[in-house]
Amino acid sequence: MKSLNKYILPLIVLGVFLSPIGCATINKGGVERVRLKEARIKPLTESEWTAEQQRILNRYKMPDGRFPNILTTLANHPKFFEKYMGIATYFTGESTLPPREREILILRIGWLCRAEFEFGWHTLYGKSAGLTDEEIKRITDGPKAAGWDPFDVTLLLAVDELYYDAFITDATWNALAKRYNQQQLMDVVVTVGQYNLVSMFLNSFGLQLDDGVPGFPKRNGK
Repeated sequence: MKSLNKYILPLIVLGVFLSPIGCATINKGGVERVRLKEARIKPLTESEWTAEQQRILNRYKMPDGRFPNILTTLANHPKFFEKYMGIATYFTGESTLPPREREILILRIGWLCRAEFEFGWHTLYGKSAGLTDEEIKRITDGPKAAGWDPFDVTLLLAVDELYYDAFITDATWNALAKRYNQQQLMDVVVTVGQYNLVSMFLNSFGLQLDDGVPGFPKRNGK
């Protein structure tokens, strides 16, 4: 016992004194998390663009002439920007998933990751895909919320399982497979994974909401 204590006691001490260090949140999925009020990596203004940045950004100018913060932030790393946009355009324009169902997946993972920038933009995309304000708010309550049809519940369960365990259970997979073919099943997993990654860099880079983009829906009057 004495020999065990020699090793256990230092570990306990280290756990007590070191576990809070560098840990932004303990319980995955918690509502209260550290989020930045200003950018760590600043979006580039047009006056700061190099010729290369101008070339890659001008491809993605919005109809009103604006460039979302995500683009002018990622343009700080032009090589990554070009590779990233190649995969990003697949999810928004070529995915095998129906747009409404794709947006349910994206909004749910954005909510779980507390990525308000992602959730705000996909609130707009979700409405364009047919989601109502009530459904978007209900996404924040997850698969147990009243009012979902059974397949919507399955989609939400898939996101939660991937987020918490990096694995879709047999029951959820089989329920998805009643409607989806193999490529669509693959797209469920890679869509959630892609926007989990996006949430990580949005949150860590400190991207702030663009003008006119909503944040999280109000909950309980807050």
